[in-house]
This record gives sequence, structure tokens and C-alpha cells, in this order.
Amino acid sequence: MTLAVVAAMREELAAVLALMPDEQKVVAAGREFWRGHLHGQPVVAVLSRIGKVAAATTATVLAERFGIREIVFTGVAGGIGPGVQVGDVVVADAFLQHDLDASPIFPRHEVPLYGRSRFATDEGLRQALAAAVRRALPDASLHRGLVVSGDRFVSTSAEATALRASVPEALAVEMEGAAFAQVCHDYGIAFAAVRTISDRADDAAHVDFVAFIREVASRHSAAIVEAFLRGR
Repeated sequence: MTLAVVAAMREELAAVLALMPDEQKVVAAGREFWRGHLHGQPVVAVLSRIGKVAAATTATVLAERFGIREIVFTGVAGGIGPGVQVGDVVVADAFLQHDLDASPIFPRHEVPLYGRSRFATDEGLRQALAAAVRRALPDASLHRGLVVSGDRFVSTSAEATALRASVPEALAVEMEGAAFAQVCHDYGIAFAAVRTISDRADDAAHVDFVAFIREVASRHSAAIVEAFLRGR
């Protein structure tokens, strides 16, 4: 079974590709998909692109063009839960779209016609990811729980406070995971995601963000993916 490894940022994808000895590029839907092997296992690696629509397109191509049945997503997120600090790692148990509101027809956050607001990740994959984090980054604090997604980079303290009030259980916020989770639900694809906390989604969120991706998150992504594959 071929595994898809999806990265949120180019620096993270480059770190994963550096582990692949035989990657070959396939272009589909204007995206570059890289087929090859990691530790002898067949893999397709791809950049998700930013935002829920772009992420959903990437997930759909993985399902339709490549027949992927397992997806692991690695990237960064803003920490909003109590005690979730920069450099910590979050493995998502479920995703929710914090900016989806079709009320009063449907309850706030509920995806119309699905009867749910949350899409759970795959139990086996998320357990394996959590174990990989512990092996690869033994000094990092690991959190597990709800991650929320929206088409906005949350970067003010006021926004972060409002988000915590709206979804008190949320540990982190990003821009792609809920779209992947919904598409994977539709296709019956096992999905899991791990996020390194790059900021606290507050007024300082933009400070040194690119440097954090390059110097910390990309190394975290490569180490976690490698440990995950070694453990399979």
C-alpha cells in the first residue's frame, strides 16, 4: 500500500524529499507529486498548498490519480490550547472548520448535510504518529486532541481569544487539516496529522515564522516521518 506524505510548507517537503533516494516527479492538477520510496516503502510526497480549497484539491488528486489509501500530514500550527507552546508537537485526534457557519440552517461549525462538525483521524495512524514523535523528538512536549482549520492566518491576540471561546477544546489552529479530514472521510482514506507549534496565534505570530519553518519545523517533519516509517 502506498502512503502519501503531505507537507504544508516547501521547506518541510524538501526535508522529506531529501530522505527519498529515487523520487520521480508527476505533475497533476498543477501540482508536483513525487513518487518513490522511504525505507523501502512506496510513498507519494506532495505539497498541500495553503488553504482549505487548495488542500481539498490535493487530497482528491491523491485519492483519484494515485489511489492512495493512507495519508500522513506534517506541518506547523498556531498553539491556542492551554500549555501548548512554541516548539511543542500536536497529533490531531480530530479536525473542525472554525470558520464554517451555516447557521441558522445548521448549527455553527457543522458541515451541511454531514450531520457533524468534527472529522476524526485514523486511530492506528495517529497512535503510530504519536509514537514516532516520542522516538524522534523525546524532549518535545506532545499534545493530542482537536485541531481547528480556517482560511485565515490567526495572528492577533483578539482572534486567538475569540477562537478559544468559540472552540474551547482546540489545541491548535492551521489552514488545511479539516479539508483533508473531510475528503479522506468521503473516500474512506486513513488520515492522520502532526503539527509543530510555530507560534501562539497572537500578535507575535508572524515574527520569525519563516526562520522557524526552515530551522525547526522542517527538521521536525523529516525526523517524525522517518521514525514513523521505521516503526511500520
